[in-house]
Amino acid sequence: PYETGLTPRGLIDEGVLHPDFARLNSPAIPLDRPLYVHQEVSVRKFLAGRNLVVSTGTGSGKTESFLLPILNELVKESKQGTLGPGVRALLLYPMNALANDQLKRLRQILAVAPDITFGRYTGETEKDPKTALSDFLANNPGQQRLPNELLSREEMRQAPPHLLLTNYAMLEYLLLRPADIDLFDGPYSGTWRFIVLDEAH
Repeated sequence: PYETGLTPRGLIDEGVLHPDFARLNSPAIPLDRPLYVHQEVSVRKFLAGRNLVVSTGTGSGKTESFLLPILNELVKESKQGTLGPGVRALLLYPMNALANDQLKRLRQILAVAPDITFGRYTGETEKDPKTALSDFLANNPGQQRLPNELLSREEMRQAPPHLLLTNYAMLEYLLLRPADIDLFDGPYSGTWRFIVLDEAH
């Protein structure tokens, strides 16, 4: 079994996580469930400005190792009143299936944080909002669309999400296509802070 460390609430009390991180308390991020030690160490190093490689077993919470500190920074920016449109973190996946799994996870986590936007931009992402919404409803029966999930390419081009999920092949297109340049440059340039290679191998 993996060794456990402090809870997120413990990290808030210690001043490692921002006090407003407490508003993310939910079944998706329970503030009083202890983190694994490798998660706690990752959060501390990440927030100290370190670059990280996390290598640990399946089901041991690699996602929390990067997602908790990224969300902490977004919560802090929101509290400061500077969380406008613009990508803060690029989450890069080798396959659409992994990006889609993370998308479901983000829906659970960010249901309590409507000010933090997210979107998946892959070959499966529809161009216009109406088609994208129809696609979402067809593929997620019984689920409501969150106001902070950007579903279409048009929505993401107009107001780039704080968390952008994509894959390697699509990233190359995004960097080359003039229509997508505003995700990286233009009115929302200068907001980029984090790049995550999930499943780096």
